[in-house]
Amino acid sequence: MLLTLAGIQFSHIVDFMMMMPLGPMLTQSLGIGPAAFGLLVSAYTFSAGASGLLATTYIDRFDRKRLMLVMFGLFTLFTLLCGLAPNFALLMAARMGAGFFGGILNAMTQTIVADVIPFDRRGRAMGVVMTSFAVGTVAGVPTALVLANHWGWPAPFVALAGFSVGLWGLAALTLPVLNRHTQAVREQKVWTVIARTIRDNNHQRALWLTATMMFASFCVIPYITLYYQNNGILTTSQLPYVYLCGGVATLFTSRWIGAMSDRVGKLTVFRRMLLLSLIPLMATTLMQPWGLAVALLVSTLFFVAMNGRMVPGMAMIASAANPGLRGTFMTLNGAVQSAAMGVASVVGGLIVTPTPDGRLAHYWHAGLLGVAISGVTYWLAGRVRMYDKAS
Repeated sequence: MLLTLAGIQFSHIVDFMMMMPLGPMLTQSLGIGPAAFGLLVSAYTFSAGASGLLATTYIDRFDRKRLMLVMFGLFTLFTLLCGLAPNFALLMAARMGAGFFGGILNAMTQTIVADVIPFDRRGRAMGVVMTSFAVGTVAGVPTALVLANHWGWPAPFVALAGFSVGLWGLAALTLPVLNRHTQAVREQKVWTVIARTIRDNNHQRALWLTATMMFASFCVIPYITLYYQNNGILTTSQLPYVYLCGGVATLFTSRWIGAMSDRVGKLTVFRRMLLLSLIPLMATTLMQPWGLAVALLVSTLFFVAMNGRMVPGMAMIASAANPGLRGTFMTLNGAVQSAAMGVASVVGGLIVTPTPDGRLAHYWHAGLLGVAISGVTYWLAGRVRMYDKAS
């Protein structure tokens, strides 16, 4: 079950992540600048956020498996349409559709894990599911770049849609039926459930934790590839190595960090990884043409640290939900996560400006913003109570 959920996460993550390394190709092919590219990235996340808000009205009223299959099927369709889009406007529309149906997949995956896996093993389970990020970076994104370099930027979307069709069949066979939660929720009015979820003070703190955690990362992440290529740090042929090395490293560290979170404590590990992440966060935005080895060292540490704070962070957030409202909360959390990523991408696009010679300037200002928001995240993490444990 966990491997199937990881596969669904893989499709969703690769669909979102490959937009960023495709940035140079898309900006040239579509004739757009960094700000417009930021909107193209954020269109997916804003649509996912809107979908998440809408899903709070129905997610706990249906069997988790059936809803997952419907949403994943529609996500696959719109991913295919991204590859068939002939211009910027239609690509934007297709990205919004993919985000609308794909954005809820992350929340549903985490909800299923929280429903099925006990708290004392949930860190390990989240580590398994979140290896999808590592596999996506080590296999999905480099493969997307290879396909794009040979057959153009639409090719990765078509290939991912084909892969997702096969994965949909696997999900239909392996995911368990989870519908015991529906009876209690159906006895309550939709808006009563949503109001209870939002009014919970612990839920509010967890949602702010999600927002700040994602904002701190995504005011920098979407522009790494553009910065590396436009500023002469790496060539087009060297870019796949960033994702290959980062993916291999996180493939090994995700499960180790998940196990350590269960053993040492999720809050402790989260705060340690957050502090560690500040080093590569600033180093990335200050990078100069110092050679491939230095660039790979910084980018790999960036991947490991960012993913390392997500594993215990998402385990904490999933555990902060009142069990009777978990589906609604996690969907709302997914909407907040997507909205924070979208706002951060737009803000980053406004901060990072092109110079007359094509280079990107002021990227380190986005890094400073990420560091400042990370400080708020560190403080908020200590104020979130986890329902699944006594303390």
